[in-house]
Amino acid sequence: MLKKSEVLALCRAEHGDPFAVLGVHGDSKGCLWLRTLQPGANAVSVIDAESGAEVMELAQRRIDVLGGPSGFFEAPLPAGRPAFKYRLRVFWPNGVQELADPYGFQAILGDLDAWLLAEGSHLRPFERLGAHPCEIDGVRGATFAVWAPDAQRVSVVGDFNTWDGRRHPMRLRRECGIWELFIPGVECGDRYKYEIRARNGQILPLKADPYGFAAELRPSTASIVHPLPPVMERRNVRAGNRLNSPIAIYEVHLGSWRRGGDGGFLDWRGLAATLIPYAADLGFTHLELLPVSEHPFDASWGYQPLGLYAPTARFGPPEDFRDFIAACHRAGLEVIVDWVPAHFPTDEHGLARFDGDCLYEHADPREGKHQDWGTLIYNYGRREVFNYLVGNALFWIERYGIDGLRVDAVASMLYRDYSRQEGEWIPNVFGGRENLEAVHFLRRVNEILGQECPGAATYAEESTAWPAVTRPPSMGGLGFHFKWNMGWMHDVLDYMRHDPIHRRYHHNQLTFGLLYAFSENFVLPLSHDEVVHGKGSLISKMPGDYWQKFANLRALYGFMWAHPGKKLLFMGGEFAQWNEWEDAGSLDWNLLDYPLHAGAQALIRDLNRLYRATPALYEIDFEPDGFEWISANDSDNSVIAFQRRGRDPSRVMLCVCNFTPVVRHGYRIGVPGPGAYRERLNTDSRYYGGSDVGNEFGGVDAEPKHSHGREWSVALTLPPLATLYLEWEH
Repeated sequence: MLKKSEVLALCRAEHGDPFAVLGVHGDSKGCLWLRTLQPGANAVSVIDAESGAEVMELAQRRIDVLGGPSGFFEAPLPAGRPAFKYRLRVFWPNGVQELADPYGFQAILGDLDAWLLAEGSHLRPFERLGAHPCEIDGVRGATFAVWAPDAQRVSVVGDFNTWDGRRHPMRLRRECGIWELFIPGVECGDRYKYEIRARNGQILPLKADPYGFAAELRPSTASIVHPLPPVMERRNVRAGNRLNSPIAIYEVHLGSWRRGGDGGFLDWRGLAATLIPYAADLGFTHLELLPVSEHPFDASWGYQPLGLYAPTARFGPPEDFRDFIAACHRAGLEVIVDWVPAHFPTDEHGLARFDGDCLYEHADPREGKHQDWGTLIYNYGRREVFNYLVGNALFWIERYGIDGLRVDAVASMLYRDYSRQEGEWIPNVFGGRENLEAVHFLRRVNEILGQECPGAATYAEESTAWPAVTRPPSMGGLGFHFKWNMGWMHDVLDYMRHDPIHRRYHHNQLTFGLLYAFSENFVLPLSHDEVVHGKGSLISKMPGDYWQKFANLRALYGFMWAHPGKKLLFMGGEFAQWNEWEDAGSLDWNLLDYPLHAGAQALIRDLNRLYRATPALYEIDFEPDGFEWISANDSDNSVIAFQRRGRDPSRVMLCVCNFTPVVRHGYRIGVPGPGAYRERLNTDSRYYGGSDVGNEFGGVDAEPKHSHGREWSVALTLPPLATLYLEWEH
C-alpha cells in the first residue's frame, strides 16, 4: 500500500511526482500495485484493454483527515498474471466512464528534445511544447508540455476533467524544467489551462498555455486544443520581398477596416472576400496586418499579445486564417504580420510570474518593466525565453505562410535606458546602455529565418540612429531586410503642415532625408501611428482650404512614391479619410461618394500601377546610383526635382514637385539628354480632383540649353501643389 503521506499529497494536489506513485508500480516485496486518483468516483475497476474482461476492482483508501472519500484507489495485480494493457472503468454517481490511464504511458519528450529545449537551441520548440492531439499505442488523446521549472506541481485542467487540478498532475522532466502529460480522450476544441502550485505552495491563477495554438475569444482566456498547423508549402520565389522589387504596403487593422452589417468584426472569410480584392485592385504588393496573435484588450490593437502562437479568435478559427493567407497569395499579395517580441501585458492568466517567479520577464523592474506601457520585458538572456521567441518567428512563417514580420518597438529593445531617467535602468556588463541580449536575440531571429525561410523578410520599426540595422550579422548588423524611415516621415509631415508661404524656411526637411537615404534599406511609412492619439488624419494635417488640403496630400503621395525607399500607407489614407483613426469602428467608406476622396483613391491606384511598371522607381532604392538631384535648393519657389534610374541607365523617370499653390510657367530644369519627356502622372489631373494644369500634348521636348549643370533642359508648366512624373523617351 502507498504511504498515507503520499496519498494525502495526491489528494491535496501537492504531490510533485505523480508518475512515481500512480499507474503500475512494484513494492519492496516484488508485488505490482495499480493506483489511480479519481476524486468523486464511487468505484474503479481494471479492464483488460484487448478482451474487455474485468480483471479486478480497486479499493478506495479511507483516510479520516480528508473528511470523506479520498478518491484514491489501489490494489495489487493478480499474482502470476502476465503484463497486459488495461483500461479503467470508473463508476461516478451519475454514470460509468471507461478510459485509458494517463499514468500508464511513457515519457513524451525524447532525450534529444529535452536536451535542446534545456539548451534553448530547439529550432521548433512548438513541435514539442503546448497541446498536441495525437495517438499513442492506439489511444487517442493529446500531449501537454509546459515549461515551469520553479513550480512545485503543475496540472492540466479543462473541460475534460471538470477543471480539477487533482485529476491530471504532470510529470516533471527535471533536466529541462518541463512538465508533460498525455491525457487520453482529449479532443480538438477542448478548453484547457495549467494549474500551477508555486514553490512557496501558493496555487496561482490558472495560466493559459504559452504555446497554445488557439484560444478563446476575449473576455474568456482559456487555451483550446488545436492541431499544430501543417507546414505551408514553400513558394520557390518570393520576389516581392527582394530589395530590387516594388514594395507598396497597405497597412491594415483588421478590426476597423470594415465592420459587418451588425457592427461586428468581419471574419477571415469575409475579409478574404473584401479586403484582398480591394488591396489588389489598388495595386498594393503587400498587406501588413497589425498583430494577429491573441490579445486580451481590443484597444491595444494587438500590440500587447499573450498568445503568441494563437491567431486571435476575433476573426475565426486558425485554419481560416491560413486560408486567408493562401487567398492573399493567389491574388498576388504578400503578407507581413506585425510581431511583438518587445513586451507582454501583466494579465494574470498570461506569462507574468508564470510559475510563481519571474520566468519570462526580468525580476528587477529596472530591466523588466516598460515605463511607458506598463508591460513586462522579456528576459532575452534566458535561453528558454530566447527559444520561445525565436521559435515563434519561425512558426508564423512556416506554419501560416507569412511572407514577412514587421518587428515592433525595436528601439525599446535595443536600449536599456529606453524612456527611463537616470537611476531607473541597469547598465550592461560593459557599463553601456545597449541591451546586448536583445541585440543577440534580434540577430539570431534574422539568421534563423534566413537559413530556414530564405524567401521571408523582416522589417524593423526602429526610430533611432542604431547603425547597420539592415546589414547582415556577419557585418556587425542586426540582419533585418528593411527598416522604417521614421526620420523621413517626421520631417516630411512636419514640412507639409506648414502654410506654403512659409515652406521656403523649412525646405531642408524635404531634402535632408537624402543625406542618409542609402545608409539602410528603408521603407517610407505613413503608418497608423501618425493618424491616432490626437495627431489627426493625413488630410487634416494639410494646410489651406478644402481644395488645397487635397492638392497637398496628392502632392505628398506623388513625392513619396518617387522617393527612394519602399512604400507603406495605413488604411483610410488612400481615400483621404477626414476623421482620426478609431479602432472601435469602421473606416468612413461613405466618403468615396465624394469626388475629391474618390480622386485620392484613384491617384493611389495609378501611383501603384506606375510604380510597379517602372523599374527606375524601385530597382535601385538603396544605392546612390538610383537617384540624382536635379534641383534641390529652390527654396524660394518650394520646388524640387530629381531623377530615378533602374539597372538600365537609359531608363529615367523625372519627378518635379511644386509645393506652392502657384502655377509656374516655363520652369526650366536640366535633363539627362535630348528627346521627349512625357508626363506619366500629374497629381493635379482632373481625374484626381485637381485643376488639370499641365504641359500641352502631355510632355515637352528637351532643348540644348544649359541648366543645373546639364547640357540639355526642358521648360515645364508646374501645376499648383502638385507632383509631375516625366519619363525620358529617346
